[in-house]
Amino acid sequence: MTARTEPPKAAPAPPGFSGLGLDPRIVTALLALGYEEPTPVQREAIPPLLAGRDVLGQAATGTGKTAAFALPLLHILTPGADAKDRLGALILVPTRELAMQVAEAVHKYGKAMGIAAVPIYGGSPMETQLRALKRGVDVVVATPGRALDHIRRKSLRLAGIKVVILDEADEMLDMGFAEDLEAILNETPTDRQTALFSATLPPRIAEIANKHLKNPVRVRIDREVVPAGSAPRVRQVAYVVGRAHKMATLGRVLDVENPTSAIVFCRTRTEVDELCESLNGRGYRAEALHGGLSQEQRDRVMKRFRANTADLLIATDVAARGLDVEHVSHVVNYDVPTSAEAYVHRIGRTGRAGREGVAITLAEPREHRLLRNIEFLTKQKIQIAAVPTVADLRARRIELTKASLRETILAGDLDHFRPVVDSLAQEFDIMDVAAAAVKMVDAEDGAEVEEIPSVTIRPDRPERPGIGGKPGFGPRHDRGPAPRAGAAGMKEGKPPGKGFSRKRITPEWDVARLYIGAGRAAGVRPGDLVGAIVNEAGVDARAIGAIQITDRFSLVEVPADIADGIIETLRATTIKGRRVPVRRDHKQDWKS
Repeated sequence: MTARTEPPKAAPAPPGFSGLGLDPRIVTALLALGYEEPTPVQREAIPPLLAGRDVLGQAATGTGKTAAFALPLLHILTPGADAKDRLGALILVPTRELAMQVAEAVHKYGKAMGIAAVPIYGGSPMETQLRALKRGVDVVVATPGRALDHIRRKSLRLAGIKVVILDEADEMLDMGFAEDLEAILNETPTDRQTALFSATLPPRIAEIANKHLKNPVRVRIDREVVPAGSAPRVRQVAYVVGRAHKMATLGRVLDVENPTSAIVFCRTRTEVDELCESLNGRGYRAEALHGGLSQEQRDRVMKRFRANTADLLIATDVAARGLDVEHVSHVVNYDVPTSAEAYVHRIGRTGRAGREGVAITLAEPREHRLLRNIEFLTKQKIQIAAVPTVADLRARRIELTKASLRETILAGDLDHFRPVVDSLAQEFDIMDVAAAAVKMVDAEDGAEVEEIPSVTIRPDRPERPGIGGKPGFGPRHDRGPAPRAGAAGMKEGKPPGKGFSRKRITPEWDVARLYIGAGRAAGVRPGDLVGAIVNEAGVDARAIGAIQITDRFSLVEVPADIADGIIETLRATTIKGRRVPVRRDHKQDWKS
């Protein structure tokens, strides 16, 4: 009788990014950047992309999509090739901000491999982009309108493209780039590899996928279902700021809030180390906690934090798992969490044992969707607040000085100082003596500070209704979804009749009509106007109403309460390469 042999068991996949089959140089770069483990969308999308398959991905902003498509790109490209034939990948994104972020990420991930990436978008000098493309690049990250401009100039040649990525495709359709996308894709080789990522998959996205993707692998990352009311009852507030001002905003908010003990959550260990160093330089006692520390180091950090010898704990999610500290007064999300579940877990570390807690989130303008999703899934309101001003900070310092003086008076033991006060009172009014003492204490509390550039839209306007009952935010600080005005179906380039009209849908708030002194004769298309308002003024594309274009000028409907801010912004930028007059239009009837 022959003994039965068991088949050998497959070796378990290595942990983290190394288990996905990525080039060791990329894994090393990721570790150096502080990335500890892949997100769900990265685990699902990277293997099929490495295998050369097309991918159709449905995942929200902030889930790690950029790395999910950028990392496999680096395997396919051949840096150092002849400049004329070097371009191997094209990534299309809806906004200039996202173009810069994606290009920066590709550069960081592929730095060890010599990968060169360049962002091209409207509003940036064409000459600079032409020089960069002429020198030769491996990856172009572009907004559709500017990509099409370069294709028509013959400065962007796509004959050698191996991979095309469409990121946030639904946003591009909402902004009126449907025809531009078709035109660009038709210029690329038919044997290219294609990946399309979108937060939603409406019929128009499915149509593009069926036409341009070959038997794609479908990747869908569903948001976690969070029980209603599961978020702790703490004060929840978010500040919407640009990336360049996040550090200054964090310092200002901490100065005003004056937490007794706080945890600041970051996405990467590199960010943790940088924040820790910066906050220590501001006089805080901050400690870093991330996966790069040994267990002994972690234990020492937690011992100091629990003993209140450290004010701030700067940590990654991975390192903070299982963290249980009761005295935390504030939790700060330096980046918006990638899911409602992660948000609930983070802010659940404050407001314990009946204590009051505060949850603060710093969000970039384009992350408003994540905040809205968190609100919808947790059924709790996140207040959108303005960044504290210098006046706010000074008022807060005076309050703290007053509280300290009150405690000192109640503590007594002042006899040693009474002779000094008595002596000064013989020469000056007693109120002036006390005021001078308060002034000295306040002056020692901190150096003069500068105002942080804030978004132009007021944060305290009434909430606008969202889609399907979801909470809404207004443009910039509290921007919210307007009714979908059929932007994806706009016909660009060949407007019918005397004036092209974007489909009109009655908005849910008052609208103002803007006159823009450029029309068809200047080559203006609906996508140019939508792109300028979205990119420059930071307004949600769905808040833009009817668009009418004549030969000489254009009319655009926008929410009335932010019209002046949009006008000011558009006057300072260019449309189709030149500055044009922008003002409110008060005429009811007009002709081209």
